[in-house]
Amino acid sequence: MGQQLATQAHDRFNDRTRARGIRVAGIAIILLGAGAALLPAEKGISSDVMGAMLVAAGLIETIAGSLRRQVRPLAMAAGAVTVLAGLLFLINPETRFFPSVTPIIGWLVLRALILGYASTHSTGSVRTWTATSAGIDLLLAVLLIAGLSIAAIVVSVFGPTPQLIASFAWVMAASFVANGMMLLEVASCERQAAS
Repeated sequence: MGQQLATQAHDRFNDRTRARGIRVAGIAIILLGAGAALLPAEKGISSDVMGAMLVAAGLIETIAGSLRRQVRPLAMAAGAVTVLAGLLFLINPETRFFPSVTPIIGWLVLRALILGYASTHSTGSVRTWTATSAGIDLLLAVLLIAGLSIAAIVVSVFGPTPQLIASFAWVMAASFVANGMMLLEVASCERQAAS
């Protein structure tokens, strides 16, 4: 009986620690989103900065995914996709607009697919927030694809403008904030499970 109580107490401690780690990750990703939104577009945003932010967010998300009880491999895969997108920017920095849009669209679509599938294996409010995060990423990808035809004319006539480059920062910020909010909800559910 004493061993069973000790095991239950240890499991509750681990659940609280897991919830705390996921909450910290959610807050960190939201702060990265705020940082992305505040990047100075008038000077241009370098591929290195975008890549570093994506790698940081991806690593944080992968760690948070490893703490989850539900959909752990899928949550970690979404983080890994973000790390890979960031590495593409760091390894192959491009100063032109169009080489940069493809990895961003690819990153958003892959994340949307992974998170959409993960939402089918989640329950309750975590399912809702995971599906919402997937939907936001897919919507952002569609907006980038739709805006690409207009941007093609602008870039071919005027070159990459700060407004177009800034749109990448806003896309990253929106995705990061949605992901951070989802992680905060996961943390809340983990904390409730520990009670």
